[in-house]
Amino acid sequence: MCGIIGYTGVRPAAPLLLEGLGRLAYRGYDSAGIAVLADGGRIVRCRAEGKLARLLEKCQGGAEIPGTAGIGHTRWATHGAPLEHNAHPHLDGGGRVAVVHNGIIENWRELRRELAGEGYTFSSETDTEVIVHLLARAVAAGRTPAEALRDTVGRLRGTYALGVIFACEPEVLYGVRRESPLLVGRGDGEMFLASDIPAILPYTRLVWEPPTDTIVRLTPRGVTLPFPGDAPAFREVTWDAAAAERGGYASFMEKEIHEIPQVVAHTATEGEALLPPSLAGNVTGVTFIGCGSAYHVGLAGAYFGEKLTGVPVRVFVASEFRYHPVPLAPRELVVAVSQSGETADTLAALREAKRRGAYVLSVVNVVGSTIARESDRVFYTQAGPEIAVATTKAFCAQLVAVYRLFAEIATAKRGRAVGAEVLSGLAKVPDAVRRVLDGREGIRRMAHRIAQAESAFFIGRGADYPACLEGSLKLKEISYLHAEAYPAGELKHGTISLVTAGVPVIALATQSALVGKTLSGVEEVHARGAEVYLITDETLTADAPTAARFVLPHIHEMLMPLPAAVAFELLALEVAAERELDPDMPRNLAKSVTVE
Repeated sequence: MCGIIGYTGVRPAAPLLLEGLGRLAYRGYDSAGIAVLADGGRIVRCRAEGKLARLLEKCQGGAEIPGTAGIGHTRWATHGAPLEHNAHPHLDGGGRVAVVHNGIIENWRELRRELAGEGYTFSSETDTEVIVHLLARAVAAGRTPAEALRDTVGRLRGTYALGVIFACEPEVLYGVRRESPLLVGRGDGEMFLASDIPAILPYTRLVWEPPTDTIVRLTPRGVTLPFPGDAPAFREVTWDAAAAERGGYASFMEKEIHEIPQVVAHTATEGEALLPPSLAGNVTGVTFIGCGSAYHVGLAGAYFGEKLTGVPVRVFVASEFRYHPVPLAPRELVVAVSQSGETADTLAALREAKRRGAYVLSVVNVVGSTIARESDRVFYTQAGPEIAVATTKAFCAQLVAVYRLFAEIATAKRGRAVGAEVLSGLAKVPDAVRRVLDGREGIRRMAHRIAQAESAFFIGRGADYPACLEGSLKLKEISYLHAEAYPAGELKHGTISLVTAGVPVIALATQSALVGKTLSGVEEVHARGAEVYLITDETLTADAPTAARFVLPHIHEMLMPLPAAVAFELLALEVAAERELDPDMPRNLAKSVTVE
């Protein structure tokens, strides 16, 4: 969600912090600010609501703010409106402490009442401000800054990451991590704090993610843990800063869609097996947990996996899993899917699954993330940094990983030839995706007409239905066009009442046994005046009244959600362009959803 950056070293801090915030903007934000430890024991703060351009203008690029240590923040509002007085960093009344905060403090109201009763005044509606006053109170009582942090953290309930500076320690930067993402970067005579790697990648490749419930103290000379904890184990980031830049594309989303062929090829062949053969052969069932696009990965995997392996598969929205009383069978595998590896609802569901005794496999993109660490086994998709808020290449990589998982289970249960057929099919996916990308002009023509509508419907049957759900989500996320997806057979059970003249209906028909059923739905909506846009497999006969059609290259039909998803991603991108919207930072959304 929000973004944190911190620095202590020899460079002017303010320009570096502002640059780092720019590289965190993809996470989603509605205000931003920085605070720098200046000469004379002062903390200089600059904040602004809205886009970073306003902060840059207000701070004059940071050139006039002295100091070589400080913190910065991009805020995605949870408590209080997105106004400047609610923006981070927050300061105590005496200007002695500044704090930036990601996450939510669950007991902030009772802490606020306690502090107000002691005479502390509040200038914001945020939960964060209680942290500032608790720290200032502790320092005033004689605690060292590190002790004040320990005492304050002991009072806070929730999940969060903090960056903190104290006026009494002019070159020191503190970080606190409780489950929310936070990492430390090490340079030559300088140290960094960040919520995500791109913020600091131009300056260092050496990063360490502290365990949860850790307080770190950074100076230009290194990192110390003021209280007992494991020694930092820095790792080298293998991708470079160029991977987090647009590279000539109009948006990160466009760039990342064009990276899908390479990402799919890599995920299909690289890395260890998702499961040991002995475990794969004994799986009695599979349960997926995920949110948004990751949930759709599970749905697509369920169609594929049950047909291939004969093993029952269930799929849960992660936020609902904890409250579902269904028992997990012995030797049932739980698969947690998350791009960031920090999705709060998925993490909570994972912990509930482990509490029930399940073996948990996670499919994530970020090495060392919390979900990865808390799983029994992890498969890294290694799709590289995904900057655009709407997932594209990571979704496809996750889907390939799930297909690989079921190929392994099928091999262990039914023989090598069954799994080999899947892997052979996956080898054809990169070329199929390239052909979809080459046909972008056909998608663009569809988008020109769809962009004029107020709502749209996606319909499909079988394995096409999860792909339609993903297409609908993408269209909603970045074009703000209301869209819904339904199994084609469900339209006549109520929803067809919403189909009127000119309403776009995007029909996906790639499953040979069901194409006739889907086309029956096409006839139904066409009879009511809908404009039908048909996306189908090049080998299928799909005669139907349509406003336009797009033909997908043929691969194994159970793998067709992959090229279909790319076509839908392009469609959403083109509709957003028609509406003159920024696809990388859709309103109200954030890349990594670290609050429940």
